[in-house]
Amino acid sequence: MSFHSFCINEPLCRQEYYSSLFMATTLPRIPCTKLALRNFDMNYSLQFGDRWPSIRIGLLSEQKYCALINNFAQTEKVIQELELLNAKDFIYESRQRSLALELVIAAGSSPKDERSGCLDVQDEELRPDVPIDGDGARAEHTQTVLLQSSFNYPRIKCYTFSKGDISRFSPARLDSMGRLSHYLMDAASLLPVLALDVQPGDEVLDLCAAPGGKTLALLQMERCRHLTANDLSTSRTGRLHRVIQSYVPRELCAPGSLRITCCDGRDWAEEESTYDKVLVDVPCTTDRHSLLEEENNIFHKMRTKERQSLPMLQLELLIAGLLAAKPTGDVVYSTCSLSQLQNEYVVERAVEVLAVEYGVNVRIEDLSFFRGLFQDTFYFFDGCRVGELVLPHLTANFGPMYFCKLRRIT
Repeated sequence: MSFHSFCINEPLCRQEYYSSLFMATTLPRIPCTKLALRNFDMNYSLQFGDRWPSIRIGLLSEQKYCALINNFAQTEKVIQELELLNAKDFIYESRQRSLALELVIAAGSSPKDERSGCLDVQDEELRPDVPIDGDGARAEHTQTVLLQSSFNYPRIKCYTFSKGDISRFSPARLDSMGRLSHYLMDAASLLPVLALDVQPGDEVLDLCAAPGGKTLALLQMERCRHLTANDLSTSRTGRLHRVIQSYVPRELCAPGSLRITCCDGRDWAEEESTYDKVLVDVPCTTDRHSLLEEENNIFHKMRTKERQSLPMLQLELLIAGLLAAKPTGDVVYSTCSLSQLQNEYVVERAVEVLAVEYGVNVRIEDLSFFRGLFQDTFYFFDGCRVGELVLPHLTANFGPMYFCKLRRIT
């Protein structure tokens, strides 16, 4: 092209350039929720296969909630109202199931006897991923039943509506002491707290505590000798403060009982061998939120690097939690994501890193008995290599919630 022809065509080139620039700035931006759905369709369809369409519908539909009763408030009337609406305390119902199992075991019955009529419970329901054909499978199944019957239930009341019932709970109201009656949350979020199995006198750390539902549940148990609740964000810690002040008596919030801190969770590795129990509920892709809310969405293009670095952050937080635990102390890792990269892979990698780089041995605990305990409330995925995963489902639209328990051995 000659200099002359270039000069002749230059205005046209400029016009095309500015036209394309205008189009780039005026074309509608792809919503973050759509980007999240594309990502999940690509990855989760491979991970879950034929189950993904059902999970997908659940994620895109209205979430189901539970009402965590405030043991520190006057709640008799609220409980009566909930029961009139046919809401049930799913933890109490599970406890009754365990008592029935204890009676079966005390009577010397085998799991096979349960199926033949001693107890209205199917073995496949108690442990859906293990067939009972053969002595080895039967012994493993019997061990699962024993774990269910020996589970130590905390002092928590939590009401849910039955599978298929999409009723909604009324907002919490103040009692005469100025405390709120109940806290609405995803019932699956209580499972990591239950798995932690806090015992009276335990020193407990909630590493990523905000917005506060799990912290509140820990306080409702009244088992912690001292609870430390930490979060990195000052605004989220402020919300945590407000939640606790709305539900918990002032004397239980004294420094000797409760400490709220605002720092990087990875720094807690420096408090090595301090805590009996550590809850590590890490930042994640928050799958349900990412599909339904544009605000603060991790799939925003400005947060691409943050999203891609999540597994590393999660790994570092879990390692910090395990180092902060005492030898023989327990750590529960949890996310509200379906992603294997954020769930099993993080747990398995943490165990490797601790052994190689820190000389710390960690054992992954079996929580498969949770499926039997809470099968009437949740749908569990039976394909996790380690840990347990609650799947969203239209008839019981809780989760997703992944949780895995680890015990520090040395």
